[in-house]
Amino acid sequence: MQIPYDIIIIGAGPIGIACALEAKKKNLNYLILEKGCLVNSLYNYPIHMQFFSSSELLELDQIPFTSTENRPKRNEALEYYRRIVQSRAVRVNLFEEVLTVSKIENSFNIQTTKSLYQAHHVIVATGFYDIPNLLNIPGEDLPKVNHYYKDPHYFARQKVVVVGGSNSSVDAALECYRKGASVSLVIRDQTIGSHVKYWVRPDIENRIAEGSIQVYYNSQLKEVTPTTVILETPEASVTIANDFVLALIGYRPNIEFLERIGIAFSDDNRKIPVYNPETMETNIEQLYLAGVVCGGLDTHEWFIENSRIHAVKIVEHISRNTL
Repeated sequence: MQIPYDIIIIGAGPIGIACALEAKKKNLNYLILEKGCLVNSLYNYPIHMQFFSSSELLELDQIPFTSTENRPKRNEALEYYRRIVQSRAVRVNLFEEVLTVSKIENSFNIQTTKSLYQAHHVIVATGFYDIPNLLNIPGEDLPKVNHYYKDPHYFARQKVVVVGGSNSSVDAALECYRKGASVSLVIRDQTIGSHVKYWVRPDIENRIAEGSIQVYYNSQLKEVTPTTVILETPEASVTIANDFVLALIGYRPNIEFLERIGIAFSDDNRKIPVYNPETMETNIEQLYLAGVVCGGLDTHEWFIENSRIHAVKIVEHISRNTL
């Protein structure tokens, strides 16, 4: 057991790093614990992904983020956040998963896969990209079904079904098509999602209009077999030949982990955790939430750009009660 930390931060994403930078300013003893690599969620984004936000809106602590375009790409973001951690000597333990967090009187015991820590305060900044939403249909467990997408080259000259009408689905459909895949897009609504990047929307709409990408609106994937998929469309059930399925229908926070900690949630299906919006403190005193995890299943509510302020609120509240 080490000397107790003032703050343990769970998650080394952009907001976890922002919390560490604020803690350094207040001379608080902190440590970030991350189960994967640095900015693990961003690392798992598609290789060619471009952010919706401008580089200025992704900046931390007014450290300039220079990118070749106004909206940076994944690799530029990885380099930016890595350089911040390196240049600011941010203390972070990578590939160390937090298993339990338990409060004893006025401090917490944090058990990880490698050690046991004690801290007076805990900040959970775990994001929402770790657990994919499932279709819950027969055949979803086949190797050909993927809930994450990285690189279109893998799907060249294959028959690919992409499920979903969001940014990730649209980007994957366009990229796979341009690498020579035969792409079918299955969307449960009657149009492409409203959140699709405005500079991408004309591209996907034109590819659909010219027949380069087959689209099934108001439709759902009902079953996957080794060689086909079965769709339920407004007209009838449709079976099409298929090599791969990209079920890119979104992701959710690790609600079970938050529940094990003891965090309370809203009484509806949105599973929004309970916290004070002024301080970000949860129903458990001295335990805070930061970043997109605050939105529960409403994963379109919080982003890097509008949750950077969480770090300032949290550390200010901690410092007032510590120093």
